[in-house]
Amino acid sequence: MRFIRLIFVAALALVLVAVALANRQAVVLKAFPADMGRFLGGTWSLELPLFLIIFVAFALGMLAGLVWEWLREAHFRRAAKRGNAQVNRLESEMDHLRERHKAPKDDVVAILDAPSAPKSRASLPAR
Repeated sequence: MRFIRLIFVAALALVLVAVALANRQAVVLKAFPADMGRFLGGTWSLELPLFLIIFVAFALGMLAGLVWEWLREAHFRRAAKRGNAQVNRLESEMDHLRERHKAPKDDVVAILDAPSAPKSRASLPAR
């Protein structure tokens, strides 16, 4: 499994380097269309290599997907937390009841509830 992961990471690195080398030309990234930036003051544009824009856009998309899924699954985590709290409460209550009713009042029930220990030869009756 470790070897497969290493091969995957190496292949991904080769693809990323190939994309970066193929897209080294500088492009202008504008925040607003046409001359709208003039009304807001400043140029609102950057000149960056295309591969950097591609990689940043991919990373931001992955981050947005991560946040989206985290928010979407919040109710599952909340329900699991409530379920765990209820399980812990019930286990605590069960332990308390076991302690309270530890010794049975009936001798027959005590014999039946007692854990069976392996019998040694010394405890067996002689024939």
